Amino acid sequence: LVCNENQLTTLDVSANTALNHLYCISNSLTSLDVSANTALTFLECYNNSLTSLDVSANTALNILKCGNNPLSSLDVSNNTALTELECWNNSLTNLDVSNNTLLTDLGIHQNNLTSVDLSSNTALTSLTFATNGFTSIDLSSNTLLTFLNGDECDLTALDVSANTALTNLYLNGNVLTSLDLSSNTALTEVSIESNQLTSLDVSANTALINLNCNANELTELDVSSNTALVDLGCGFNQLTSLDISANTALTTLHCYENELT
Repeated sequence: LVCNENQLTTLDVSANTALNHLYCISNSLTSLDVSANTALTFLECYNNSLTSLDVSANTALNILKCGNNPLSSLDVSNNTALTELECWNNSLTNLDVSNNTLLTDLGIHQNNLTSVDLSSNTALTSLTFATNGFTSIDLSSNTLLTFLNGDECDLTALDVSANTALTNLYLNGNVLTSLDLSSNTALTEVSIESNQLTSLDVSANTALINLNCNANELTELDVSSNTALVDLGCGFNQLTSLDISANTALTTLHCYENELT
């Protein structure tokens, strides 16, 4: 059932007990009762006005996308079949995903979360937790991660040494003073703009194509090992020199507002 982008204020699917896919995106729903729809595997109800969502009866759910609703809580403890959970831009202060061990994709950005326990979510390949109140997050169990976005949090430190499969890393707008990327040799894109990094070693990251380290406190930057670089942003730092003679693939370079001589 697809009823996206209408002006629905109510939707009664109580008689549709065989329903397995429900898409009611971008309506004006304030409530949604799916307790009778125990066969549901896909539920996408983002961009509504839902203040609560009970999916305890929907134990077959594989994908749940309920972002951009004013949800203050979400219980997914019964939804052990979930592989994808997107609950961005809600008002969640707590989220327990310890029972959701099959999750590969988790989007919890733009909430009011200060912590989340991901130790049981060892299948995760994509995680977005941006725009929350995290000062730290433990990713040591999430060794399959390839995509990580922690923009605009309050991170003071982040250990990604166990996340050797990472290809995309976004940590813009935090308060990181150091970041060790020596174990992350698969990285192709790194964006760590607007932190407080005084040094950055990317010598092990030879696959890097895009590097954005604008607006930090870097006094030097060695990109001689990064011969695949296409886009380099290192503006608003304290660099006095920059050698890009080895970076013959570069098409874009931003190095404004430094102290280059």
